[in-house]
Amino acid sequence: MAEWTGFLGVTMLWVKAAHVIFVIFLMAGLFMMPRFFVYHHQCAVGSDEDRKWIEREDRLRKIILNPSLVIVWILGLMLAFNGGYWSQGWFHAKLLLVLLLSGYHGWTIGYFKKLKRGERPLSEKRLRMLNEVPGVAAAIIVILAVVRPF
Repeated sequence: MAEWTGFLGVTMLWVKAAHVIFVIFLMAGLFMMPRFFVYHHQCAVGSDEDRKWIEREDRLRKIILNPSLVIVWILGLMLAFNGGYWSQGWFHAKLLLVLLLSGYHGWTIGYFKKLKRGERPLSEKRLRMLNEVPGVAAAIIVILAVVRPF
């Protein structure tokens, strides 16, 4: 099969499957964290509930978000080098969106740290709107990776 070329050989499909699995984990975390922030905003700074939200957000960061992001990047780069996608337009667009989504991940971690310090710089409405970012990005990324429109 032509898809089994490159340095990954027959393991390419396993790498691709693992990449998709960890993208799902990452996206779940990116959907959950801003929703957690909305609920976290509703409790008093320094309260027992505040501490519980900080603990939940920290576990989501440590157990799902950060490891998934690293694994997604490693596997994605392996697939990109294996497939030689660097010269293809769809890949450039996908890579840009993945970089932006990685920046969004960084924003969520930064916002978590602000909440941990007792800061509440954004409104719940703004957080609800920001919660839509990963969904829109994921839809476009999937279309680029599957359809390869250009």
